[in-house]
Amino acid sequence: MRKLLQSLADSLAPGEVVFDDATLKAHAGDKWFASHMPEAVALPKSTASVSAILAYANRHGIPVTPRGAGHGYVGGCVPLHGGIALSLRQMDRIVDISRDDFVAVVQPGVITAKLQEAVEKKGLYYPPDPASRAECSIGGNIATNAGGPRCLKYGVTRDYVLGLEVVLNDGTVTRLGSRTHKNKTGFDLHRIFVGSEGLLGVVTEATLKLIPLPPFRACLGVGFSGMPTAIRALRAVFAAGFLPSAMELADEFTLRAAHRRTGSKRLIGCAAHMIVELDGQERSVRGEIRELTRVLKEFDPLFVDRGFGPEGCESLWQLRRQFSYALRDTGLTKLNEDIVVPRGKLQDLFRLAGGLQRKHGIQVACFGHAGDGNIHVNLMVDETSTAQKESSERALDELFQGVIALGGTITGEHGIGIAKQPWWPLAANAEVRGLHQRIKTALDPKGILNPGKFLDTP
Repeated sequence: MRKLLQSLADSLAPGEVVFDDATLKAHAGDKWFASHMPEAVALPKSTASVSAILAYANRHGIPVTPRGAGHGYVGGCVPLHGGIALSLRQMDRIVDISRDDFVAVVQPGVITAKLQEAVEKKGLYYPPDPASRAECSIGGNIATNAGGPRCLKYGVTRDYVLGLEVVLNDGTVTRLGSRTHKNKTGFDLHRIFVGSEGLLGVVTEATLKLIPLPPFRACLGVGFSGMPTAIRALRAVFAAGFLPSAMELADEFTLRAAHRRTGSKRLIGCAAHMIVELDGQERSVRGEIRELTRVLKEFDPLFVDRGFGPEGCESLWQLRRQFSYALRDTGLTKLNEDIVVPRGKLQDLFRLAGGLQRKHGIQVACFGHAGDGNIHVNLMVDETSTAQKESSERALDELFQGVIALGGTITGEHGIGIAKQPWWPLAANAEVRGLHQRIKTALDPKGILNPGKFLDTP
């Protein structure tokens, strides 16, 4: 294998295929627990190089695991079969931002926040906002169909992908979609690659839809004495005709941890916390915030904090950004599951989480994008407890079974990767799994792209 890989390296520009231990180790995993060393790391600087790498790998049957910035949470870019870890980080150019066409053309290594800052300087807006947007890449977002709080109003990454340049398994370069905001020429082939987790091809350029930048935003941070009351309040917001850009909920365990980390006195005695953000024209947003405050005060909140403009909103969102860090501060191992239930089943989901906590003796922390039913359910496992470690797998199984019984899904943002691989047969019936496999076989008949992931589940 090393001789083959060295021959590939010799055929490319210096530094596009490397073998040093530090680089191999840095590309062995993501933010999940699993890792596996590749035998080489490819760092192509152009589509032509990606094409050459895949053509060579396909010809010689060498596994290739594509990766973005490595900020996934399910082990999706772990090179389980060794071979080549194909990093797109050096392809990080913003090719074009067009005010006239409302599009951005970018290479996959562009950091999401960097793109957002660049388009906002032109009065444009790219809404998808994964929590790691300051570190994750557009290519990784496309591979996982990343979302974030703002997807309640604006949609997820898929909704902004107008076209893609994709290198297929054999090195063929194809351009799919277009620069137009409407296109019904044949199948939506470019969207097959959105959320495909590196199993079907490698994205080397993306044409993304932009929209006008909302000129004003405002936030409410609301505390409640119980989660059932908070969920009733959430329903009342929609019933009153509001469509917030974001709507987040956090439970009591999360808030207690956040209080210990931040010292915020607001969180003392708070059993549920809601953040609601509105955006649009300033006059209308200020009026809607007043009306929204009136709606929420009917539920006897412990407090209602308001923030206006970027600084005011940021002061409220800063608390939300501390939740994951606060849970890590507990010293417990956080098993973060990005499940989704129908919006009307939120109360059932929190009951399910409470039942798992009582049955298995494992703390469960729930927070996330309640507006669209995407709650991050975190099993907080004490690794010093053999009983908890043994029961955590059963608790995860019961969580996923319960979520599916509610009409939900086992992942809304992170993908399946390795972490959710055991539950792929539970989440997709035989017909759906078979269709996935036929598409995979058609596009990657030798199975060189990201092998060992969910489509390889026995």
